[in-house]
Amino acid sequence: MSDKLFSAAQLGPITLRNKVVMAPMTRARSLGNVPGPLVAEYYAQRASAGLIIAEGTAPNIDGLGYARIPGLFNAEQVAGWKLVTDAVHAREGRIFVQFMHTGRIGHPLNLPEGAEMVAPSAVKAGGEMWTDQQQMQPHPEPRAMTTAEVKQVIQDFAKAAKLAVEAGFDGVELHAANGYLLEQFLNPNTNQRTDEYGGSAENRARFVLEVADATIAAIGAERTGIRLSPWGTFNDMGAYEGVNDFYEYLATELQSRNLVYLHLINPETIKAPAASADTVGIMRRAFTNTFILSSEYDAAKAEEELQKGRADLVAFGRPFISNPDLPERMEAGTELAEGDQSTYYGPGPQGLHQGYTDYPALAEAQQPA
Repeated sequence: MSDKLFSAAQLGPITLRNKVVMAPMTRARSLGNVPGPLVAEYYAQRASAGLIIAEGTAPNIDGLGYARIPGLFNAEQVAGWKLVTDAVHAREGRIFVQFMHTGRIGHPLNLPEGAEMVAPSAVKAGGEMWTDQQQMQPHPEPRAMTTAEVKQVIQDFAKAAKLAVEAGFDGVELHAANGYLLEQFLNPNTNQRTDEYGGSAENRARFVLEVADATIAAIGAERTGIRLSPWGTFNDMGAYEGVNDFYEYLATELQSRNLVYLHLINPETIKAPAASADTVGIMRRAFTNTFILSSEYDAAKAEEELQKGRADLVAFGRPFISNPDLPERMEAGTELAEGDQSTYYGPGPQGLHQGYTDYPALAEAQQPA
């Protein structure tokens, strides 16, 4: 196997040590919605990734739908994230933050005082949401945002992007995937609006494109990426007609804005309809800047994607949880450690670090007791 995966890459103005991306993963360790020293330790342990995309982070108070997820809209959060970026940069790593507004996915018990669940339309999501106070609870019906509120949220993203740069991030990723607010505008099942943000394909794409425009105006296209998940059904997102055509239009529009990357969750891995087999190629042709593929990759599959030219970088998720030095392990062909799923989204009985920062690097694991 060639070592293309482990060779350097250029991402806009920054150089990545390899083509391994640590995918954004909610880990729910930010008490009070503020990342602390433990979060900094966690990301520093994984700094050998070519690029870290930090976990979904709310750009405003209404976006904090999950328990213990971080935000980036006030000074305390900026200071907390500065601990993280300083720790990663000290190990010569590169790190973007993913902006995730949860929209209709959440519960009032998870939201701070003064926040509320809002979405494009008052369409309740199926399924349940964890709350620390009452455990699993059904998703409530969100309130439909007014047109003025939509425009305000666009500015909230831009303000958060400026704070991300202040906090030391190399850039930001807009999370327009997995059923959260940005994708809720894209999908006609969750977007039943009759204003300029609903109805036609162009109108449904407008919110995401205006968020991208505002973010670019705030920090530059070379610091702005986006994540998309065409054909995805996570968080009760239903299928609809014309997915490939819609996402080809969206990718073309994003390329015209010169975003530094497009991060695509590969629909070929999620048992999507047969038409999804064409999606990666369609998106790759429409978006010619850095193209990241993610979902269920191992080193061999990632190398194959790079060799075929279907991706420029490949993102890995769960393997990074239990293998903090994942690039080194994959390059050496070492067997990967298994993670404890019971501690993915919260601490074990031994404390916040359990299942988080207590996975050893390979060199540590091999040391005699």
